[in-house]
Amino acid sequence: MRRNSFEGRSISLVGIEVFKVVALFSLSCALAVSAAQPPPGNLSKAEDLYKHTSYEASLALLDKSSNDAATNFLLGRDYFMLGEYKNAADALQKATSERPANSDYMDWLGRTYGKRAETANPLLAPSFALKARQAFEQAVQLNPKNSEAMSDLFDFYLNAPGFLGGGYEKASQIADQMAVIDPPEAYHEKAQLAQKRKEFTAAEQQFRQAIAAAPQQVGHMISLAKFLADQGRTRESDEIFLAVERQHPNDPEVWFAHADVLIKQKRNLGEAKSLLEKYIQSPVTADDPPKQEAQELLKQAGGGA
Repeated sequence: MRRNSFEGRSISLVGIEVFKVVALFSLSCALAVSAAQPPPGNLSKAEDLYKHTSYEASLALLDKSSNDAATNFLLGRDYFMLGEYKNAADALQKATSERPANSDYMDWLGRTYGKRAETANPLLAPSFALKARQAFEQAVQLNPKNSEAMSDLFDFYLNAPGFLGGGYEKASQIADQMAVIDPPEAYHEKAQLAQKRKEFTAAEQQFRQAIAAAPQQVGHMISLAKFLADQGRTRESDEIFLAVERQHPNDPEVWFAHADVLIKQKRNLGEAKSLLEKYIQSPVTADDPPKQEAQELLKQAGGGA
């Protein structure tokens, strides 16, 4: 009886020890998960810094080893904006692994692969371009109403060679799909396609239809002004820029675009410098061109450091 009693006691002790191990393991897992989640305030502050182009400050608030999808998505965008495309791809790959059904995450991964294709050596560039196309296509499949993903896929099809999966017919199909969810953007895409095909009259008509469909969207007027400048119709281009600047006197996007056209055409460089200096001093957002690009343009115009 003593032996049986002892065996029962031993089993009880083993059970207690197992319970302790399981409890400790569960606690450690909970702590690990908790550590992987960024403090909500930090992520919110980092997102706000990103929106105001303070990418390095945004990065400083984020846990680089986090397994949180939202954190890795923001890390990827910060790195992307800083031109650190390898780090951006690593972070966005983690984000898409954690949230494989998120169309926005997949779209940004495609953008990052596209930049890696642009900056890689010729041997590696095609593989990155293929990954970009696959990510864009998957982003659209995940959410056929994601207009940004559709625009990125359109740009890829429009500009990539056939052996990488590009093609004007594919681009045309995307523009037709875009017409259902964003008609002004569809006009804009069809204008770009007409330009590629050297159908310049049709391109101008489509640009003007985009403006008529969304007169409040500055980007469509800028696109028409750039198109006219490319066609050598500089007076008409300047008139449109001046009209846009009167309607939107505090829009940095207009200043940058106008300066860019003037510098590329090597005319009115004093005006271009003034516009860029104003741009550099103004608050911009992540949707505007980086100020580093404005600095580079300023150097081309003969100003800046």
